[in-house]
Amino acid sequence: MTYAIEVQNLSKTFHAGAKALDNVSLQVADGEMVALLGASGSGKSTLLRHLAGFVAGDAGQGSVKVNGQQIQQNGRLSRNVRAARAGIGFVFQQFNLVGRLPVITNVLTGMLPRVPLWRSLTRWFLRGEVRQGLEALAQVGIDDYAFQRASTLSGGQQQRAAIARTLVQNARVILADEPIASLDPESSRRVMDTLAQINRSRKAAVVVSLHQVDVALRYCPRVVALRHGKVVYDGRAADLTPEMLRDLYGSELSELLPEYSSRAPAMPGLAPLSHLAQAA
Repeated sequence: MTYAIEVQNLSKTFHAGAKALDNVSLQVADGEMVALLGASGSGKSTLLRHLAGFVAGDAGQGSVKVNGQQIQQNGRLSRNVRAARAGIGFVFQQFNLVGRLPVITNVLTGMLPRVPLWRSLTRWFLRGEVRQGLEALAQVGIDDYAFQRASTLSGGQQQRAAIARTLVQNARVILADEPIASLDPESSRRVMDTLAQINRSRKAAVVVSLHQVDVALRYCPRVVALRHGKVVYDGRAADLTPEMLRDLYGSELSELLPEYSSRAPAMPGLAPLSHLAQAA
């Protein structure tokens, strides 16, 4: 099996000895769609930032490979990390768009790793590249807004523009850090539908961190759960139980999954959540 992501014994210690990541190991295959679950501070965002090579782990241990390329090892980023990042699309919670620039320009910045330096500095793109950007915007359903300022779009539309940027980047791995945290339910559905469609059509590996447990179960066949920087569950979404989630989040299931309590009131805390999870 070919792995899009390989993490071995990765740890990250912050000030005062707090462990953000504690000996994390995992593998994600090409074409998988995986949800990262866990309470705030569990290490989800920190893990994604390490996968993208934005930060390095603790010295002396741990390694990260993405698309077969070394991102970091033993607490040091690879010399070729910039080149490796060209195949990694990162979707930020706050969109990371330049509001005063047109949507199409924001999307085409996904090409910067592979265009000449002088064109990247001047943001000068060829006609065929613009066409590719428009096709990416059409794929996420917002090509009608291509030449508007990014700041005029709704939050959900801006997030889909950020996803379109990963398409023109030709990213084989997409990392999404709480991409629907600030969106309304309909915008959230559209963003998650877009990520799922890209996962299916392009066979891109997608790893998405979420607070919304019901969304994770609905869209992601596999769940990796973190608590205090440790992986405490890695398996099928359909096999998660209410007890696991209560233990993970330390709160009542009804707060995390109100849909569950309304659909299956007869067996609270006993039945798997497979009625919410897609078939793995």
